[in-house]
Amino acid sequence: MATDVNVAVIGAGQAGLATSWFLTRAGIDHAVLESGRVAETWRSRRWDSFCLVTPNWTVRLPGGEYIGPDPDGYIKRDEIVDHFQRWVESFRAPVREGCPVTALDRDGDGFVLTVPGGTLRARTVVVATGGYQRAHRPPAAEQMPARLNQLLAEEYRNEGALPEGAVLVIGGGQTGCQMSEELHHAGRKVFLSCGRAPWAPRRMGGHDLVWWIVESGFWNRTPAQLPSPAARLLSNPLTTGHEGGHDLHYRTLSEMGVELLGRFVGAEDGTVRFGDDLAQSMQAGDDLSRLFMKWVGAFCEKRRLEIPWEVPEAVNLRSRTELDLEREGVTTVIWTTGFRPDYGWVHADVCDDMGFPIQTDGRSDVPGLYFMGVHFQRKGQSAVLYGVGEDAEIVVNHIVENRK
Repeated sequence: MATDVNVAVIGAGQAGLATSWFLTRAGIDHAVLESGRVAETWRSRRWDSFCLVTPNWTVRLPGGEYIGPDPDGYIKRDEIVDHFQRWVESFRAPVREGCPVTALDRDGDGFVLTVPGGTLRARTVVVATGGYQRAHRPPAAEQMPARLNQLLAEEYRNEGALPEGAVLVIGGGQTGCQMSEELHHAGRKVFLSCGRAPWAPRRMGGHDLVWWIVESGFWNRTPAQLPSPAARLLSNPLTTGHEGGHDLHYRTLSEMGVELLGRFVGAEDGTVRFGDDLAQSMQAGDDLSRLFMKWVGAFCEKRRLEIPWEVPEAVNLRSRTELDLEREGVTTVIWTTGFRPDYGWVHADVCDDMGFPIQTDGRSDVPGLYFMGVHFQRKGQSAVLYGVGEDAEIVVNHIVENRK
C-alpha cells in the first residue's frame, strides 16, 4: 500500500544522517530509508582491521563530532559504527532499516519510491547513497582462471579467511596498499598491480598529512578546479592510519618485500599479463604529489613557513610483465580497482556521461530532487566525515526556502 512522507532521505550513512540532522533541527518531517542498517557501508564494506585514514579530529558530523580522548588517533571500524549509532540516537533520526529503494520515479509534483511491500510517495527526495556504490572490475577480469579465489575489496575480511597461498592484489589505491601490507605482515607472498596514485608522508613538519590538506585549502577545491571530470576518479593519497599512522606507498611496500607490478592487462592459460609501465605509474603518482605540494607551498608562503617536504627523486623499479599463477602459488586475487556511481534506479535524466549526478550545491534540475555525499559534490571534502555536514546544511536550507 502507498504511504506518504514529506521528505525521503535515501541512505543512512554520513550524508543521509547529516541531512536528517539538519531536517530535524528545521522541524521538517522526514524519513531516512536504509537498505541495511545505520552506517551499513562502514559495517559491511570494510575489512576487520579497517581504521580511518584521517585523524579522529576530522570526524565533524553535525551534532556528532568526535569528542574522545585521542583526537590524533585513527578509530577502527567497529568504533566508527558505534559512533554513528550514538549519533543517530542523540537526535532520534527517523531511520527505517531494511528498507531498500529499488526505483525512484517522478509522479506529478512529487515522487514515488518503490520499497519492499509497495511504494512510498514523497514531496522531496534526497539521494544520499554515497559517492561510489558499484565495485568496478576491468573488463579483462573475466579472463582470470575460474579456479582462483577472487574477491572484491568489499568482500575481504581478514587474511585467515583466505585459502593458503600467495595473493595478487589488483589496484594500488589506499585500499590495495593497506591490504597488501596486512597480508605481507601475515606472512603471505603478495603481488600488487599498481596504478597512478598520489602519495605523501603521514606527517610533515610536525603535523598530520590531513592537517596540511585542510589548512592549505586542498579540500576546498571545486569541480571546476579539477583538470578534467575524470579526475574525480583519482585515488586519494596513499597512507594509512594503522599502528598509529605511518607512511605507506609503493616505495615502502617494495622495501618490505611486496612485489610491484604494472597495470593489469589480461590473463590467458593461467598467466596474468601486466603493462611495462610501473616506472611511469610511479612517476605519475609523484607528479600528482607535486601538485598537492604546490598548494602546501602557497600556504607556507602565506604563513611564512618552511615547506615541510619535497617529492623525492624517481625510483626506476623494474617489474615483470607476466605472472605464472601456478608457479608463484597464487590462489587468491583481490580486486581493489575502485568504485563507480550507480544511479540507474533513479528514473530521470540526472547523470553525466560518467554516471555522476548533475547538480549544483546538491540540487538537480528535477524540482524536489537533491543529492548528498557525491564525490566532489561541491568541494573535495564533500563526501568525507570532515565536510559532509557543510553540504547537508546547504541542501536543507534550500529545501526550507523552497517550501516558503
